[in-house]
Amino acid sequence: MNDITLSKILGLVGKLDDTPGENTPRERFRRFLNENIKEVGQIRDYIEECLRNKGDQYNRALQDLVNLIGSFLGFEVTYGRYQGKSGEIGFDGHWKSPTGFHIVVEVKTTEVYSVKTATLIGYVDQLISDKKIPNWESAMGLYIIGRPDPELKQLRNAIIAEKRYGQLRIISVEALLTLAEMKSEYGISHEDILAIMRPSGPTIDPIIDLMNRLVVEKEVQVEPETEIMKKGSVCYWITPVKGENNTSAEEVIKRLVGEEGIYAFGERTPGRKEIKPGDWICFYAAGVGVVAHARVKSKPKRKPHKKIQHPERYPWTFELEETKLYAKDPVILDVNLRRKLDAFKNRDPEKYWAWFVQATRKVSKHDFMVLTRQLED
Repeated sequence: MNDITLSKILGLVGKLDDTPGENTPRERFRRFLNENIKEVGQIRDYIEECLRNKGDQYNRALQDLVNLIGSFLGFEVTYGRYQGKSGEIGFDGHWKSPTGFHIVVEVKTTEVYSVKTATLIGYVDQLISDKKIPNWESAMGLYIIGRPDPELKQLRNAIIAEKRYGQLRIISVEALLTLAEMKSEYGISHEDILAIMRPSGPTIDPIIDLMNRLVVEKEVQVEPETEIMKKGSVCYWITPVKGENNTSAEEVIKRLVGEEGIYAFGERTPGRKEIKPGDWICFYAAGVGVVAHARVKSKPKRKPHKKIQHPERYPWTFELEETKLYAKDPVILDVNLRRKLDAFKNRDPEKYWAWFVQATRKVSKHDFMVLTRQLED
Protein backbone atom coordinates (compact mmCIF):
# COMPACT_ATOMS: atom_id res chain seq x y z
CA MET A 1 0.00 0.00 0.00
CA ASN A 2 2.89 2.39 0.70
CA ASP A 3 3.95 2.35 -2.95
CA ILE A 4 1.18 4.98 -3.20
CA THR A 5 2.64 8.19 -1.84
CA LEU A 6 0.70 10.40 0.51
CA SER A 7 0.80 13.21 -2.03
CA LYS A 8 -1.00 10.99 -4.56
CA ILE A 9 -3.65 10.02 -2.01
CA LEU A 10 -4.20 13.65 -1.06
CA GLY A 11 -4.47 14.53 -4.72
CA LEU A 12 -7.16 11.91 -5.17
CA VAL A 13 -9.26 12.77 -2.10
CA GLY A 14 -9.09 16.54 -2.63
CA LYS A 15 -8.50 19.51 -0.37
CA LEU A 16 -8.85 18.63 3.31
CA ASP A 17 -11.16 20.97 5.20
CA ASP A 18 -13.98 20.81 7.73
CA THR A 19 -16.82 20.60 5.23
CA PRO A 20 -19.34 18.10 6.69
CA GLY A 21 -20.66 15.08 4.83
CA GLU A 22 -19.86 11.43 4.27
CA ASN A 23 -18.22 11.93 0.86
CA THR A 24 -16.12 15.02 1.61
CA PRO A 25 -12.33 14.95 1.16
CA ARG A 26 -11.88 14.81 4.93
CA GLU A 27 -14.11 11.76 5.36
CA ARG A 28 -12.70 10.01 2.28
CA PHE A 29 -9.16 10.46 3.62
CA ARG A 30 -10.00 9.24 7.11
CA ARG A 31 -11.92 6.30 5.69
CA PHE A 32 -8.94 5.40 3.51
CA LEU A 33 -6.61 5.45 6.53
CA ASN A 34 -8.84 3.29 8.71
CA GLU A 35 -9.55 0.74 5.98
CA ASN A 36 -6.10 0.42 4.44
CA ILE A 37 -3.39 1.20 6.99
CA LYS A 38 -2.69 -1.98 8.96
CA GLU A 39 0.94 -1.54 10.06
CA VAL A 40 2.67 1.13 12.12
CA GLY A 41 5.42 1.27 9.50
CA GLN A 42 2.90 2.55 6.95
CA ILE A 43 1.87 5.38 9.28
CA ARG A 44 5.53 6.27 9.83
CA ASP A 45 6.12 6.54 6.07
CA TYR A 46 3.18 8.91 5.61
CA ILE A 47 4.05 10.99 8.67
CA GLU A 48 7.61 11.46 7.45
CA GLU A 49 6.20 12.63 4.12
CA CYS A 50 4.02 15.14 5.98
CA LEU A 51 7.01 16.48 7.89
CA ARG A 52 9.10 16.82 4.72
CA ASN A 53 6.46 19.01 3.11
CA LYS A 54 4.83 22.31 4.00
CA GLY A 55 1.27 23.56 3.71
CA ASP A 56 -2.17 23.08 5.22
CA GLN A 57 -2.82 19.88 3.28
CA TYR A 58 0.12 18.10 4.91
CA ASN A 59 -0.50 19.64 8.35
CA ARG A 60 -4.06 18.38 8.29
CA ALA A 61 -3.03 14.97 7.04
CA LEU A 62 -0.53 14.84 9.93
CA GLN A 63 -3.35 15.51 12.39
CA ASP A 64 -5.39 12.58 11.01
CA LEU A 65 -2.36 10.26 10.96
CA VAL A 66 -1.59 11.08 14.60
CA ASN A 67 -5.19 10.23 15.50
CA LEU A 68 -4.75 6.95 13.62
CA ILE A 69 -1.81 6.15 15.91
CA GLY A 70 -4.23 6.60 18.81
CA SER A 71 -6.39 3.82 17.36
CA PHE A 72 -3.31 1.57 17.03
CA LEU A 73 -2.58 2.23 20.72
CA GLY A 74 -6.00 0.90 21.70
CA PHE A 75 -7.96 4.13 22.13
CA GLU A 76 -11.41 4.88 20.75
CA VAL A 77 -10.64 7.96 18.66
CA THR A 78 -12.87 10.89 17.81
CA TYR A 79 -11.28 12.97 15.04
CA GLY A 80 -11.30 16.71 15.64
CA ARG A 81 -11.63 19.80 13.46
CA TYR A 82 -8.76 21.08 11.34
CA GLN A 83 -9.63 24.68 12.14
CA GLY A 84 -11.40 26.30 15.07
CA LYS A 85 -14.98 27.47 14.72
CA SER A 86 -17.04 29.59 17.06
CA GLY A 87 -19.48 27.49 19.05
CA GLU A 88 -17.62 24.17 18.51
CA ILE A 89 -14.85 22.55 20.55
CA GLY A 90 -11.68 22.79 18.49
CA PHE A 91 -9.69 19.81 19.76
CA ASP A 92 -7.58 17.89 17.22
CA GLY A 93 -8.48 14.51 18.70
CA HIS A 94 -10.31 12.96 21.64
CA TRP A 95 -8.96 9.55 22.66
CA LYS A 96 -10.96 7.41 25.05
CA SER A 97 -9.33 4.44 26.76
CA PRO A 98 -11.31 1.27 27.60
CA THR A 99 -10.23 2.02 31.18
CA GLY A 100 -12.30 5.22 31.14
CA PHE A 101 -9.38 7.61 30.87
CA HIS A 102 -9.52 10.39 28.25
CA ILE A 103 -6.77 12.14 26.31
CA VAL A 104 -7.53 15.36 24.47
CA VAL A 105 -4.98 15.86 21.72
CA GLU A 106 -3.50 18.95 20.10
CA VAL A 107 -1.13 18.30 17.18
CA LYS A 108 1.62 20.80 16.35
CA THR A 109 3.90 20.43 13.34
CA THR A 110 6.65 22.46 15.04
CA GLU A 111 7.33 24.34 18.26
CA VAL A 112 8.21 27.56 16.44
CA TYR A 113 4.93 29.28 17.25
CA SER A 114 3.89 30.20 20.77
CA VAL A 115 1.20 27.95 22.24
CA LYS A 116 -1.30 29.03 24.89
CA THR A 117 -1.98 26.19 27.31
CA ALA A 118 -5.33 27.78 28.20
CA THR A 119 -6.68 26.63 24.84
CA LEU A 120 -6.17 22.92 25.48
CA ILE A 121 -7.27 23.31 29.10
CA GLY A 122 -10.43 24.94 27.77
CA TYR A 123 -11.14 22.01 25.44
CA VAL A 124 -11.01 19.56 28.35
CA ASP A 125 -13.14 21.83 30.54
CA GLN A 126 -15.75 22.07 27.79
CA LEU A 127 -15.82 18.29 27.28
CA ILE A 128 -16.32 17.87 31.03
CA SER A 129 -19.12 20.45 30.93
CA ASP A 130 -20.73 18.56 28.02
CA LYS A 131 -20.52 15.28 30.00
CA LYS A 132 -18.16 13.75 27.42
CA ILE A 133 -15.46 13.40 30.11
CA PRO A 134 -16.35 12.81 33.78
CA ASN A 135 -13.69 15.02 35.41
CA TRP A 136 -10.04 16.09 35.30
CA GLU A 137 -9.02 13.04 37.33
CA SER A 138 -10.02 10.97 34.29
CA ALA A 139 -8.38 13.17 31.66
CA MET A 140 -5.30 14.94 30.42
CA GLY A 141 -4.34 17.18 27.54
CA LEU A 142 -1.55 15.97 25.24
CA TYR A 143 0.52 18.08 22.86
CA ILE A 144 1.96 15.96 20.03
CA ILE A 145 4.85 17.67 18.26
CA GLY A 146 5.94 16.74 14.74
CA ARG A 147 9.38 18.39 14.72
CA PRO A 148 10.46 19.10 18.32
CA ASP A 149 13.15 21.75 18.73
CA PRO A 150 15.36 21.16 21.78
CA GLU A 151 16.18 24.86 21.84
CA LEU A 152 12.52 25.88 22.10
CA LYS A 153 11.21 25.01 25.53
CA GLN A 154 8.42 27.58 25.86
CA LEU A 155 5.63 24.99 25.91
CA ARG A 156 7.36 22.84 28.51
CA ASN A 157 8.24 25.91 30.57
CA ALA A 158 4.64 27.18 30.38
CA ILE A 159 3.28 23.85 31.67
CA ILE A 160 5.76 23.93 34.56
CA ALA A 161 5.25 27.61 35.38
CA GLU A 162 1.47 27.19 35.43
CA LYS A 163 1.78 23.96 37.46
CA ARG A 164 -0.20 22.08 34.81
CA TYR A 165 2.08 19.01 34.79
CA GLY A 166 -0.71 16.93 36.33
CA GLN A 167 -3.01 17.89 33.45
CA LEU A 168 -0.86 18.48 30.37
CA ARG A 169 1.93 16.49 28.76
CA ILE A 170 4.06 16.71 25.62
CA ILE A 171 5.22 13.91 23.31
CA SER A 172 6.94 13.93 19.94
CA VAL A 173 5.38 12.15 16.99
CA GLU A 174 8.53 9.99 16.86
CA ALA A 175 8.05 8.85 20.46
CA LEU A 176 4.35 8.18 19.83
CA LEU A 177 5.23 6.03 16.81
CA THR A 178 7.78 4.19 18.95
CA LEU A 179 5.07 3.36 21.50
CA ALA A 180 2.87 1.99 18.73
CA GLU A 181 5.77 -0.10 17.40
CA MET A 182 6.48 -1.45 20.89
CA LYS A 183 2.83 -2.45 21.22
CA SER A 184 2.93 -4.15 17.82
CA GLU A 185 6.31 -5.87 18.10
CA TYR A 186 6.62 -6.61 21.81
CA GLY A 187 3.01 -7.02 22.79
CA ILE A 188 2.95 -4.38 25.51
CA SER A 189 -0.62 -3.80 26.59
CA HIS A 190 -2.86 -0.77 26.28
CA GLU A 191 -2.62 -0.39 30.06
CA ASP A 192 1.18 -0.27 29.76
CA ILE A 193 0.88 2.44 27.11
CA LEU A 194 -1.46 4.42 29.33
CA ALA A 195 0.88 4.11 32.32
CA ILE A 196 3.63 5.68 30.22
CA MET A 197 1.56 8.46 28.68
CA ARG A 198 -0.53 9.76 31.54
CA PRO A 199 0.86 11.95 34.35
CA SER A 200 2.78 9.76 36.75
CA GLY A 201 0.91 8.45 39.75
CA PRO A 202 2.38 7.66 43.16
CA THR A 203 3.49 4.15 42.14
CA ILE A 204 6.48 3.58 39.86
CA ASP A 205 6.07 -0.21 39.63
CA PRO A 206 4.06 -0.35 36.34
CA ILE A 207 6.86 1.36 34.40
CA ILE A 208 9.56 -0.82 35.95
CA ASP A 209 7.50 -3.97 35.28
CA LEU A 210 7.16 -3.00 31.62
CA MET A 211 10.87 -2.29 31.18
CA ASN A 212 11.81 -5.54 32.87
CA ARG A 213 9.33 -7.62 30.87
CA LEU A 214 10.74 -6.36 27.57
CA VAL A 215 14.30 -7.16 28.64
CA VAL A 216 13.43 -10.61 29.98
CA GLU A 217 11.33 -11.62 26.97
CA LYS A 218 14.15 -10.64 24.64
CA GLU A 219 16.50 -12.92 26.59
CA VAL A 220 14.03 -15.81 26.38
CA GLN A 221 13.83 -15.44 22.60
CA VAL A 222 17.58 -15.76 22.06
CA GLU A 223 18.14 -18.84 24.22
CA PRO A 224 19.60 -21.77 22.23
CA GLU A 225 17.55 -24.91 21.73
CA THR A 226 18.81 -27.94 23.63
CA GLU A 227 18.26 -31.60 22.77
CA ILE A 228 15.52 -31.91 25.37
CA MET A 229 13.64 -28.98 23.79
CA LYS A 230 13.54 -30.26 20.22
CA LYS A 231 10.26 -30.46 18.38
CA GLY A 232 8.25 -33.57 19.07
CA SER A 233 9.63 -34.31 22.54
CA VAL A 234 7.94 -33.59 25.83
CA CYS A 235 8.85 -30.08 26.92
CA TYR A 236 9.01 -28.64 30.41
CA TRP A 237 8.05 -25.09 31.33
CA ILE A 238 8.11 -22.62 34.17
CA THR A 239 5.74 -19.65 34.14
CA PRO A 240 5.52 -16.72 36.58
CA VAL A 241 2.23 -15.71 38.18
CA LYS A 242 1.64 -12.36 39.85
CA GLY A 243 -1.15 -11.36 42.17
CA GLU A 244 -3.60 -8.68 41.03
CA ASN A 245 -6.41 -6.63 42.56
CA ASN A 246 -5.87 -7.80 46.15
CA THR A 247 -5.60 -11.41 45.01
CA SER A 248 -2.30 -13.17 45.74
CA ALA A 249 -0.46 -15.21 43.13
CA GLU A 250 -1.07 -18.33 45.23
CA GLU A 251 -4.83 -17.66 45.20
CA VAL A 252 -4.77 -17.16 41.42
CA ILE A 253 -2.99 -20.50 40.98
CA LYS A 254 -5.33 -22.26 43.40
CA ARG A 255 -8.40 -21.01 41.52
CA LEU A 256 -7.20 -21.54 37.95
CA VAL A 257 -4.87 -24.52 38.21
CA GLY A 258 -6.36 -26.31 41.21
CA GLU A 259 -10.09 -25.68 40.83
CA GLU A 260 -10.63 -24.92 37.14
CA GLY A 261 -7.81 -26.98 35.66
CA ILE A 262 -6.89 -24.19 33.24
CA TYR A 263 -4.33 -21.49 32.61
CA ALA A 264 -4.01 -18.71 30.03
CA PHE A 265 -1.28 -16.92 28.07
CA GLY A 266 -1.17 -13.52 26.39
CA GLU A 267 -0.66 -12.91 22.68
CA ARG A 268 3.11 -12.69 23.01
CA THR A 269 3.79 -14.95 25.97
CA PRO A 270 7.00 -16.84 25.11
CA GLY A 271 6.11 -20.43 24.19
CA ARG A 272 2.43 -19.72 23.57
CA LYS A 273 2.61 -21.30 20.11
CA GLU A 274 4.86 -24.18 21.19
CA ILE A 275 3.33 -25.56 24.36
CA LYS A 276 1.34 -28.72 23.63
CA PRO A 277 -0.52 -31.64 25.21
CA GLY A 278 1.84 -33.88 27.15
CA ASP A 279 4.16 -31.06 28.19
CA TRP A 280 4.64 -30.26 31.87
CA ILE A 281 4.43 -26.80 33.41
CA CYS A 282 5.22 -25.47 36.87
CA PHE A 283 3.99 -22.21 38.37
CA TYR A 284 6.19 -19.70 40.15
CA ALA A 285 4.39 -17.34 42.53
CA ALA A 286 6.32 -14.09 42.45
CA GLY A 287 8.34 -13.65 45.63
CA VAL A 288 7.28 -17.04 47.01
CA GLY A 289 8.52 -19.94 44.91
CA VAL A 290 7.19 -22.79 42.78
CA VAL A 291 3.79 -23.66 44.24
CA ALA A 292 2.22 -26.02 41.69
CA HIS A 293 2.76 -28.10 38.57
CA ALA A 294 0.57 -29.88 36.04
CA ARG A 295 0.51 -31.69 32.73
CA VAL A 296 -0.75 -29.74 29.72
CA LYS A 297 -3.96 -31.33 28.41
CA SER A 298 -4.73 -29.10 25.40
CA LYS A 299 -3.09 -26.56 23.15
CA PRO A 300 -3.88 -22.92 23.93
CA LYS A 301 -6.99 -21.73 22.10
CA ARG A 302 -8.05 -18.13 21.70
CA LYS A 303 -11.02 -18.55 23.99
CA PRO A 304 -11.07 -16.01 26.83
CA HIS A 305 -12.27 -17.54 30.09
CA LYS A 306 -14.43 -15.71 32.64
CA LYS A 307 -12.26 -16.98 35.50
CA ILE A 308 -9.16 -15.29 34.07
CA GLN A 309 -8.47 -11.81 35.36
CA HIS A 310 -8.14 -9.47 32.37
CA PRO A 311 -9.20 -12.08 29.76
CA GLU A 312 -8.62 -9.47 27.04
CA ARG A 313 -4.90 -9.53 27.94
CA TYR A 314 -4.71 -13.31 28.43
CA PRO A 315 -7.11 -14.80 25.87
CA TRP A 316 -5.20 -18.02 25.05
CA THR A 317 -6.65 -20.62 27.42
CA PHE A 318 -5.49 -24.21 27.80
CA GLU A 319 -6.53 -27.14 29.96
CA LEU A 320 -4.43 -28.93 32.58
CA GLU A 321 -4.49 -32.35 34.20
CA GLU A 322 -2.60 -34.20 36.94
CA THR A 323 -2.36 -30.95 38.87
CA LYS A 324 -0.51 -30.77 42.15
CA LEU A 325 -0.51 -27.73 44.45
CA TYR A 326 1.84 -27.06 47.36
CA ALA A 327 1.48 -23.37 48.18
CA LYS A 328 1.94 -24.05 51.89
CA ASP A 329 5.29 -25.70 51.19
CA PRO A 330 6.68 -23.90 48.12
CA VAL A 331 9.94 -24.76 46.39
CA ILE A 332 12.11 -21.76 47.23
CA LEU A 333 14.64 -20.82 44.56
CA ASP A 334 17.49 -20.08 46.96
CA VAL A 335 21.15 -20.15 45.94
CA ASN A 336 21.55 -23.81 46.89
CA LEU A 337 18.68 -24.87 44.64
CA ARG A 338 19.91 -22.63 41.79
CA ARG A 339 23.30 -24.36 41.91
CA LYS A 340 21.53 -27.61 40.99
CA LEU A 341 19.87 -26.21 37.86
CA ASP A 342 21.16 -26.70 34.31
CA ALA A 343 20.04 -23.16 33.54
CA PHE A 344 22.74 -21.80 35.87
CA LYS A 345 25.66 -23.91 34.64
CA ASN A 346 27.28 -20.94 32.92
CA ARG A 347 26.00 -18.31 35.33
CA ASP A 348 26.89 -17.32 38.86
CA PRO A 349 23.87 -18.42 40.95
CA GLU A 350 24.70 -15.80 43.57
CA LYS A 351 24.32 -12.93 41.12
CA TYR A 352 21.26 -11.64 39.25
CA TRP A 353 18.87 -14.56 38.81
CA ALA A 354 15.41 -13.01 38.47
CA TRP A 355 15.66 -13.47 34.67
CA PHE A 356 14.85 -17.14 35.29
CA VAL A 357 11.41 -16.49 36.79
CA GLN A 358 10.21 -13.30 35.10
CA ALA A 359 8.97 -14.78 31.83
CA THR A 360 7.56 -18.10 30.67
CA ARG A 361 10.43 -20.31 29.50
CA LYS A 362 11.39 -23.88 28.69
CA VAL A 363 13.56 -25.73 31.18
CA SER A 364 15.31 -29.08 31.00
CA LYS A 365 13.61 -32.16 32.41
CA HIS A 366 16.26 -32.23 35.13
CA ASP A 367 15.48 -28.66 36.16
CA PHE A 368 11.74 -29.30 36.13
CA MET A 369 12.20 -32.29 38.43
CA VAL A 370 14.30 -30.17 40.80
CA LEU A 371 11.80 -27.33 40.75
CA THR A 372 8.92 -29.67 41.58
CA ARG A 373 10.78 -31.83 44.15
CA GLN A 374 10.61 -34.94 41.97
CA LEU A 375 14.34 -35.53 41.77
CA GLU A 376 16.05 -37.66 44.35
CA ASP A 377 19.10 -35.98 45.91
